[in-house]
Amino acid sequence: MEHFCLYGGTFNPIHNGHLHLIREAARLLEFDRLLLIPTNIPPHKAAADLASNRDRLEMARLAVAGMENVWVSDIEQRAKGKSFTVLTLERLRYLFPDTRFTLLMGTDMLCTFDKWYRWKDILQMADLAAFARNDGEQALLERKAAELGKARVIRVEPLPLSSTMVREKLRNGEDVSALLPPAVLSYIQEKGLYVK
Repeated sequence: MEHFCLYGGTFNPIHNGHLHLIREAARLLEFDRLLLIPTNIPPHKAAADLASNRDRLEMARLAVAGMENVWVSDIEQRAKGKSFTVLTLERLRYLFPDTRFTLLMGTDMLCTFDKWYRWKDILQMADLAAFARNDGEQALLERKAAELGKARVIRVEPLPLSSTMVREKLRNGEDVSALLPPAVLSYIQEKGLYVK
């Protein structure tokens, strides 16, 4: 049976913290393919200064170009309305019926997981693997994973970085070259994203 890891998010923009988690997943989890899935309309947070679907998809493709077994999927962007994980999983199970799925997520997502739309159905279709963004989150993750029962906590070297931080620095004209893949930074500059 094939094993797919699914890593969804707004990726607004995708940054080196996201790529760090992908590399750690490749090192620590055995998967045949990782699907990076930019959302259409994120259901869990306000979509302030959200770049277009096309721009976020292209930045994701540029960021993972050359990474082995990592594919960017527009499955949520092709669907109408909010991007609910359970609906994405149902579509993926239809397309790949003999595949095991693991959802990759950060602390904030795991800690609110039992508020997600049809979260119990998600647990019937996929395992969860959560990464801590900083040192203080490990114990919190372990407790939440134990509550859910089907979640695994992945210990990685933390890289505290967020898309919000990147957008703020871009708006303020600060140097973000250490935070973004060069191709993504070039794309942002070329398109004039996140400067207003």
